[in-house]
Amino acid sequence: MDLSRRLEALLELAEQIGIDVRAEAMGGGGGGLCRLKGRRVLFVDTAADLATRYDRTLAALAGLEEIDAHYLLPEVRQDIERQRRSKNV
Repeated sequence: MDLSRRLEALLELAEQIGIDVRAEAMGGGGGGLCRLKGRRVLFVDTAADLATRYDRTLAALAGLEEIDAHYLLPEVRQDIERQRRSKNV
């Protein structure tokens, strides 16, 4: 499965769990999850390459246990688990 489809799946998941997704140019290395005025906001850096956007989004969502209750494409689920394992090392 191509990376753009995986990123799309992650962004759809973020919206499903109530996270505002904002795509903005941030210089190519930014992006991530934060709280603004009590709401969770996921920034996706449109100036970054596709791999960086995917990695930042994956890292932001992997720490949220609530995503486990939602369907994810098997490839994306594997990436989430790999991300979680790397954080535990």
